[in-house]
Amino acid sequence: MNRRTTAELLIAITGALCVACAIAATQSWLDRHFLPSFVTDRTSYVRIETAIRIAAGAIGVTLAVFARRRLAGLIVRDPILIALCGVATLLALGASEVALRRVHVGSAEWLSHEEEPRRQPDARLGWTLVPSRTGHVTIGGRRIEYSISRLGYRARQPDDSIDLSRPTVVFTGESVIFGEGLTFDESIPAQVSATTGIQSANLGVNGYSNDQAFLRLQQELPRFDRPAAVVSLFMPMLFGRNLDDDRPHLGPGLTWEPAAQHARLTSLARLIVPYRSEEAVARGVALTRDVLRATADLARARGAVSILVVPQIGIEDQTETRLRQRVLDEGGIRYVPVPIDARWTVEASDRHPDARGARAIAQAIAATCASSPGCR
Repeated sequence: MNRRTTAELLIAITGALCVACAIAATQSWLDRHFLPSFVTDRTSYVRIETAIRIAAGAIGVTLAVFARRRLAGLIVRDPILIALCGVATLLALGASEVALRRVHVGSAEWLSHEEEPRRQPDARLGWTLVPSRTGHVTIGGRRIEYSISRLGYRARQPDDSIDLSRPTVVFTGESVIFGEGLTFDESIPAQVSATTGIQSANLGVNGYSNDQAFLRLQQELPRFDRPAAVVSLFMPMLFGRNLDDDRPHLGPGLTWEPAAQHARLTSLARLIVPYRSEEAVARGVALTRDVLRATADLARARGAVSILVVPQIGIEDQTETRLRQRVLDEGGIRYVPVPIDARWTVEASDRHPDARGARAIAQAIAATCASSPGCR
């Protein structure tokens, strides 16, 4: 009876903890620890979180009220079976970790090596685009061609070259800058070039964080004799990338650090449950500010105007607003906000701007550039 009572008590405590977690995980708490997502809209995100809270509460009530006695009876009757189940679980986790270590697993932002545009490992940046090739992808019902020049920039054709002696608007960033789902002429850099008449260079690489984009700019900007402007991008929905350390990254003081080594099961758990502590978010805010300031300083040191564009697809929700204010407004960082109609995306399930959204961003950049002597 003592063993059964103890078992029931432990099961009841477990159930109560599940219920307590479901109650404590208010939407305000979730918004502080689960950052806005580029792939999932706010409504769906909240719906998923609410469903998990309800499930946790239901499991807790079931354990504490309905299943407590039956489970306790099973534990008392056959403790060896329960112990074997525990041992089997631990062995399964250990075997899974060993098996996963035999499989190449990259960053969360580069999981598939077959994805277009193709990428290749880079010791300092994490990855870059495979140069001198053309790939194809079907998105939004269209077959899109991605051509990469010998320098690793997006181009109309792989053999296209940039005149490094001419005035150039240099773009650094990720898939939005690259032009995911867009033809070359529809991409933001190409549309800015068509509007201003100034040559553009598209350094965007899919999956990049702000610190990776800065490192690439730092590496590539010396190639250009006359950079007229440097365009970078910040989106609250992409801020979570700046907290990743499973790739080469910048640490405090913008010191370069290699990819951190985590247990594979831990990395998988973080991918499924992207929890961030408040301390980690605060560090990410400070780092992002430093990176954006360093990007502007790098541009000005070369006599170029620095343009930070902040696209907002659809209505900005309160979590995105607060994150934007923490990073940019409270950091005293100047930027160009660009509202984009929520319907202007390449697909309903893909939030990359379509040609109309890219045009809105390009027009805002061109207007800002026009006020700078270097872009005239």
